[in-house]
Amino acid sequence: MPEITYIEAIRQALWEEMERDERVFLIGEDIGVYGGAFKITMGFLEKFGEDRVIDTPIAESAIVGSAVGAALMGLRPVVEMQFSDFIACGFDQIVNMAAKFHYRTGTSVPLVIRGPSGGGVHGGPFHSQNPEGWFVHVPGLKVLAPSTPYDAKGLLKAAIRDPDPVIYFEHKYLYRRIKGKVPDDDFTVPIGKAEVKREGADLSVITYGAMIHQAFEAANRLSAKGIEVEILDLRTLLPLDREAILATARKTGKVVVVHEATRTGGVGGEVVAVIAEGAFDRLDGPILRVTAPDTPVPFTAPLEEAFLPNADTIVAAAERLAAY
Repeated sequence: MPEITYIEAIRQALWEEMERDERVFLIGEDIGVYGGAFKITMGFLEKFGEDRVIDTPIAESAIVGSAVGAALMGLRPVVEMQFSDFIACGFDQIVNMAAKFHYRTGTSVPLVIRGPSGGGVHGGPFHSQNPEGWFVHVPGLKVLAPSTPYDAKGLLKAAIRDPDPVIYFEHKYLYRRIKGKVPDDDFTVPIGKAEVKREGADLSVITYGAMIHQAFEAANRLSAKGIEVEILDLRTLLPLDREAILATARKTGKVVVVHEATRTGGVGGEVVAVIAEGAFDRLDGPILRVTAPDTPVPFTAPLEEAFLPNADTIVAAAERLAAY
């Protein structure tokens, strides 16, 4: 299998799905002539034409609303948000329209909204957020957050083929920093299924997105100290793979939940609740969370580095928990 970057995996998924299904089209700001803010759609306009690669004004509500209408008419739109922070401008169209149509009318809304998310690139409070917590509370949506090139490609292809609206958060820090082996042949990754990325017997780290890579660094350091860490990659945040969460919690009896998003109301709180309700009697210590603090993302590099969870903070939590 060839080794490609995270961003190339996303690009390949879009290209292959547009070739496979003529109903698939792209819509967003600067995605045509400019090739997208991160150049993911460079060359798409020349290949597929302006009817399927649609540049729009800076109006997220209008972009999402147009895509919802197109999906209701049988097309399969893929919306690109330049930055996931600005998805808030299309919030009503997502949570009150796209998410509710199937419940109200039985009509499918095969819509994908891609959101470059996360910090580590010194983008400040308006270009670095992780807004997944806004959407995991909304029935009717599916929310994805891949951590590897393989999952990025397979989950995006699955999302485009899915009959329901999908929010797909791609971590921009990973775009050109992470490489992995990805098959040339057609494949999808199932939505709603977590994956154990590293086996371990002493302690579980449950996380997703960019924090998977911090968890691996922490696990390697802990292994040198005799603590073997299991890493569960959620991959899908809505619906959560509760069985996989409970399985790793029961296996090790000690759990650290990690996410880059701010602490209060984050996905981690739901993971903790799942374990407390379904595996409390198998725990050998408290469930710990490692998250960003409840502040906006700082702009300056030193403050952002202090704000973001990392291998050091994961190691510290794991060592505290291992002592129980």
